[in-house]
Amino acid sequence: MKLYSSLFAVFLLAACAGPRQSLVVKQFQLRDQARATGEDPMVRMEKERRLRGAVSMAERKERLGQYYTLIWKDLSGVNQGEVTVVFQYQQGASASLVKRMVKTFPASDTRGIADFAVIGENYFKNGRVLAWKATVQRGKQVLATRQSYLWQ
Repeated sequence: MKLYSSLFAVFLLAACAGPRQSLVVKQFQLRDQARATGEDPMVRMEKERRLRGAVSMAERKERLGQYYTLIWKDLSGVNQGEVTVVFQYQQGASASLVKRMVKTFPASDTRGIADFAVIGENYFKNGRVLAWKATVQRGKQVLATRQSYLWQ
């Protein structure tokens, strides 16, 4: 009887876990170049990572902006076409113009990370990103999509 109750508890907990997401979007906004002593260590390290290699103040200024990291996976469709990750966004000063960035991965990839950045002149001239949509496709089939609250 103990065995059945233990198995029942395991199946119950497994049912609550739910499926893992096939697309995760992580956002980071780099607003300034200064090192603040009271910052959260995770934020400080992300800032250091984004500014790595920029030596002059002009180079560091060109790195200011918004960064998006898309983590995707598709375990079922290996070798059924290359994977295309599309990032669409709208900025404050460019009104309703939808801009698009695309990265492709080989058909053999089942998971990957795509980094997109709205930085430098694009960021200063057109403003911050107000709405975005991320889509992962294998061939013509859409695998996953995520969007911000303001995306229409």
